[in-house]
Amino acid sequence: MRPAFIALILFPLTAMGATAAPAEKPPVSDIPTELTDYVGKEDASYSWNLVSEKQKKSFLGSVIGTVYTIDLVSQTWHKHKWDHKLLVLVPKNVKPQATMVLWNEGDAPEGDDAENMGLMIAGQIRAPVAFLFGVPKQPLFGGKTEDSLIAESFVRYLVTEDGSWPLLFPMVKSIVRGMDTLQAFAKQEWQFEVKDFIIAGASKRGWTAWLTAATGDKRVKAIAPLVFDSVHIAVQMENQVKAFGRPSDMIKDYSERMLVPIPKTAAAARLWKIIDPWSYRERLTMPKMIVCGTNDPYWPLDALNSYWDGLKGDKWILYVPNAGHYLCEKDKDGKEQKLPLRTIATVCAFCRSQIFNKPMPKLNCDMVCPPGAACLDMSLLCDVKPLAARIFSTTATTRDFRKSFWEEKLLDLKGSEAACKVEVPKDGHRAALLELQFELEELKYTLSTPLRILEAPKK
Repeated sequence: MRPAFIALILFPLTAMGATAAPAEKPPVSDIPTELTDYVGKEDASYSWNLVSEKQKKSFLGSVIGTVYTIDLVSQTWHKHKWDHKLLVLVPKNVKPQATMVLWNEGDAPEGDDAENMGLMIAGQIRAPVAFLFGVPKQPLFGGKTEDSLIAESFVRYLVTEDGSWPLLFPMVKSIVRGMDTLQAFAKQEWQFEVKDFIIAGASKRGWTAWLTAATGDKRVKAIAPLVFDSVHIAVQMENQVKAFGRPSDMIKDYSERMLVPIPKTAAAARLWKIIDPWSYRERLTMPKMIVCGTNDPYWPLDALNSYWDGLKGDKWILYVPNAGHYLCEKDKDGKEQKLPLRTIATVCAFCRSQIFNKPMPKLNCDMVCPPGAACLDMSLLCDVKPLAARIFSTTATTRDFRKSFWEEKLLDLKGSEAACKVEVPKDGHRAALLELQFELEELKYTLSTPLRILEAPKK
């Protein structure tokens, strides 16, 4: 599935699974309503139909699970009907649970890849998993797809100031209709009630996972947004220019339409506010598993630090070292893994923990580097003993780490504690993060701390 600091000064960091430092609470009236207005609007075109149920077999001919295929129409958006394929994947000997994982994807399923991957993931989670395809409906408006299509919808919003135009809103509505459909399907086919969901997706589908939670729909029990590290968007756009010298080439669809840098108009300010998960952070209190690649060309390396402390509720981060937007790791010679194995393990562990009410580890990380100090002191305390602890670090001449290779070093564990020192570089910049390995039953997975960037002293 190929989806999609300067030296820290006496800064204690509260990390995964812990309560964040209090963030400024936006007035309730300041939370945008355009998203919920669109999602809540009645649409008679919504429909679903179970088109097939088949037994999936292994290469040896034994049954490994059941695949249900559903045709779904989620809505009609500006005269375009949004049709989707919805796959429900149930491995052999796995029973329905009150919580279901709903992964949203862009392209339509091709061949057996989606079914095989879905059954593998569902097997690791030990619960049925659903994959919703066609988020968004594309191509539209003269063949536009993906970011080009989103940018087109943003431009149309700026012209009309019609709150139904941003493409993220119908993308969210397709997930809401997916939840409606899965609940009805489970009652019809299994005589079972699915009560809530873990919403997951990568890149703009990760963005969609955030915004689905932002609607306040109580069925969203948890979210797992992957490779969307642009929460608090206005700040992130400034950070990109600081790190790269200009906006990333990966968002040229927005740059070319004069959407970034963000125009200094009331309509543009409103647009970026209503599609930014940060605007809805008072609602984002459910557990969150955030996954990022350390070499993702879309975002500055320390993008998470602009919003991490402002997120309420339990939260965890996985940084995949030496991985870009598709989360497949590369070795020092540039050879890339075929699958994002580290990501799959951690996301499956998170989903299993939410479905079966098994606690995830809680971690507290302190990072201290007084002014003029020669190193950053990093210490980490867990509420359970990890299997292993590592530090990953790398260097770069500037704050642009996209092509840097991350080296790892095993750390000594003292019970559930680990500590290390990271030297401030004599030239350029150095970045570092800690990673811990855990085990949930037989499933081994990793969690990270937020990272820090150290800058050489000015000469």
